[in-house]
Amino acid sequence: MIKKIINWSVIIAIACAGYLYYYAHTPLALKQVPMEFSLTAGNNLSALSKQMVSAGVLSDSVRFRILVRALGKASKIKAGFYTLNQPVTPLQLLDKLTKGDTSLREIVFIEGWTFAQMRDALDAQPLLKHETKGMPVADVLRTLDVPLTSAEGWFFPAKYYIDAGSTDVSVLRRAYDTMQQHLQAAWATRAADLPYVTPAEALIMASIVEKETAVAAERPIIAAVFLNRLRLGMRLQTDPTVIYGLGEGYDGNIHKRDLQTDTPYNTYTRAGLPPTPIAMPGMAAITAALHPASSDALYFVAKGDGTHYFSNNLIEHNRAVARYQK
Repeated sequence: MIKKIINWSVIIAIACAGYLYYYAHTPLALKQVPMEFSLTAGNNLSALSKQMVSAGVLSDSVRFRILVRALGKASKIKAGFYTLNQPVTPLQLLDKLTKGDTSLREIVFIEGWTFAQMRDALDAQPLLKHETKGMPVADVLRTLDVPLTSAEGWFFPAKYYIDAGSTDVSVLRRAYDTMQQHLQAAWATRAADLPYVTPAEALIMASIVEKETAVAAERPIIAAVFLNRLRLGMRLQTDPTVIYGLGEGYDGNIHKRDLQTDTPYNTYTRAGLPPTPIAMPGMAAITAALHPASSDALYFVAKGDGTHYFSNNLIEHNRAVARYQK
């Protein structure tokens, strides 16, 4: 009797092992290809398997869990965002998961965005761990160990790659470090006789140039206009700084009262540069601020097609205003 039980046990074990081998080497019936799914850090094998069932990677979680435990890899699966570009077997899937062969997602910060817009993009990215969501800006800067009183403009607008292990803090730190690298490199090769005392002042100018035009070819001459005004002691009189100073009070239109209401950012009522950048400038705007065009222009007016007309005296400027805006 005992011999029969042993024999049946062996037969059953062989059958189970054979079925497990068959399962391990049979391509999974993926819901679609390519297949994208994410595994959340801190979950056990059961929870991770259920995530893959919900995503349509596995039809059931039991067989996969048995395979993983049989191979002793239950604790070796890595969290992250994965992409399957072709059908895979459970064994191939497990190999991918234990190697941490994750796919990177991207998050993009646009030139001309404010720091608030940048944080909104971070908060909306579900793949990130959100360590700064709802945190006051001053606390964010302390977390990053950044010696600034304002975050505006100090994070470089670009495409950054993230995975499920990334935190919003790590992305912010990369964006800050990238801006430092670009700004310092541009500052080291700046044109002679610019009226900036520090790289921070150049960054402020770059942010104004960024907001004034989307036409790359115009940025150096717009920088020249504002630098010419600074040298002559003229006020910059640039609408984007006024809009920034209005904050949530801006209703989409500039009113006469807005130009007359004094704020630290109203360059119609105050001389010199505003106290901080007003947006994230891109590399083209930074370059323009530190390598402006050779021009004696002091004024410009929008022509209605995205470009501007430049003048070096008020009479010509008023004529241009009458032509293009009235």
